[in-house]
Amino acid sequence: MISGDSVKITVRLQPRASRDEVLGWNEEGALRVCVKAPPVDGAANAALVTLLAKQVGVSKSKVTLVSGATARNKIVEIYGVSGAELKALFNQL
Repeated sequence: MISGDSVKITVRLQPRASRDEVLGWNEEGALRVCVKAPPVDGAANAALVTLLAKQVGVSKSKVTLVSGATARNKIVEIYGVSGAELKALFNQL
């Protein structure tokens, strides 16, 4: 069971990038993320979950893709972190 704070964010994912990285927030309030993995068989989504978990400092099981499995714009829920902590972390980029 997952407990504690959680936050849902909108992510704009760019697959097939030159490297895995979180670019920061765009004008619409979505977190821009690039991954090397192609958008085939969920590889880009898996890379997104892994990258966000690593950046935030939580396990991969605490990062869940809520919607947008086949779209560039996705909604991701991250457990164990508050919205303020997440904003502060990615505003440093």
